Amino acid sequence: MKIGFIGCGNMGTAMVQGMLQKGIFSREEIIVSHLTEEGCEKSRRTLGVTATRDNREVVQKARILVLAVKPQYYQETIQEIQKDICWEHLVITIAPGKTLAWLAEQFGNDVKLVRTMPNTPALIGEGMTGMCANALVTPEEIAQVVQILESFGKVEQVPEKLLDVVVSVSGSAPAYVFLLLEAMADGAVADGMPRRQAYQFAAQAVLGSAKMLLETGKHPGELKDMVCSPGGTTIEAVRYLEKYGFRSSIIEAMKSCAAKSRSM
Repeated sequence: MKIGFIGCGNMGTAMVQGMLQKGIFSREEIIVSHLTEEGCEKSRRTLGVTATRDNREVVQKARILVLAVKPQYYQETIQEIQKDICWEHLVITIAPGKTLAWLAEQFGNDVKLVRTMPNTPALIGEGMTGMCANALVTPEEIAQVVQILESFGKVEQVPEKLLDVVVSVSGSAPAYVFLLLEAMADGAVADGMPRRQAYQFAAQAVLGSAKMLLETGKHPGELKDMVCSPGGTTIEAVRYLEKYGFRSSIIEAMKSCAAKSRSM
């Protein structure tokens, strides 16, 4: 085996699917672990990979390890596998708040560590991931990790001090967007539009706006101004959003999110 996942929930599954679709690893090169036999059977059936309930087996059979358990289980999981970790292993984490220094202390020896923060659009190949690595990881290994992460979206290397910001601007951000979409649809429904149709209009508007920003490279303020005709409907809506603190509420929510990430 070349890569193993300790835990394989939604994010782990998205990562495995991306790697398989891009041909980075074959099914025979991937092993995953689950707490239950039901989870193992699901991964065997849907992904076609080897699955086990033994985390140590994953470590013993794979060189690249992805710790895909929830943050609150990191300490006990590391304690379980640390004796099987050797200098050949490259460990990738996806947990907020678990710093490189904390991880190194838990492992208790020199371990190649890469911290990443993906988000749920990875499930459809449109993820956004921030990553950083400790000094033991070679440039070749960093390139390999980038290739893995790019299999389910885009990736940016950032200083570790910014990884909590990645959580707030990307990792948790799909929830903000879904909240916005729900509110937009509710507004359309209140004015008589069928809900299914309202979600279609709202979602396509958000998708198209995001693509405009990425593809034109224009400042979002400039793109906003292109829609706001003098005395028109859009500037009236923007006036209400500003009146009720739309931008400041997002900024404060993100700052709170980043602070929570730092404290985990």
